[in-house]
Amino acid sequence: MAYGAEQRAGSGPRSSGAPPRSRLRFDGWIAGLGTSSGTRVVLGHWTRSPFGAFSDVMLERADGERLLLAPTRETADFVGGTYAFDTVRVVPVDVSVDGDTWTVGADSLALRFTTGRRGLLGLMLCSVPGALARRPAWSALTDLPARALLPGVRTRGSAGGGRREWYGARDLRPIRAVSAVFEGADLGAPAPVDPPVRFGFGSAPRKPALTRITTTVELASA
Repeated sequence: MAYGAEQRAGSGPRSSGAPPRSRLRFDGWIAGLGTSSGTRVVLGHWTRSPFGAFSDVMLERADGERLLLAPTRETADFVGGTYAFDTVRVVPVDVSVDGDTWTVGADSLALRFTTGRRGLLGLMLCSVPGALARRPAWSALTDLPARALLPGVRTRGSAGGGRREWYGARDLRPIRAVSAVFEGADLGAPAPVDPPVRFGFGSAPRKPALTRITTTVELASA
């Protein structure tokens, strides 16, 4: 079985012979940032997943249009079936990391950002063992504190297609400098993720940030 995939029995009563629900696990980073033009950007950089290593970009324009940029039809179908988009494009998504500087190229998007030193919350998250962060029960336990500390953020919820999802954070760094051009237009200076993005049940933190995370997606029973 590919990395990050496991079979489990449902947590509640189910009819005999019903198939177990599958859980898929993704380890990597999520960067969320706003721009003064009103476009908000969420980058997923997955170093380990059932689809191998890949990156995807979600954008929401000032007028509310939601776009997904994904590198393969397989990843586009999965991400597009988990979250909500108005437009999906299958395009190469290239990410390089040099120290604190991240450079992203995806179709007509050219993005570069730099992270700062982690604060107290980031230091606390770094102490969370990976095995614990992968447990949905831990994500459920941290949901209320996450909402209080990071408005707009949720660590569990219902996703598209009858799926359920959990986020286990293991690091948090602020995003400082940002340079972003999309479809030939400069997106402007870094800004809060405001209004919150509307891809799924929660948003990225309001303050631009890079989060190391384990995401678990539970698929609906067939």
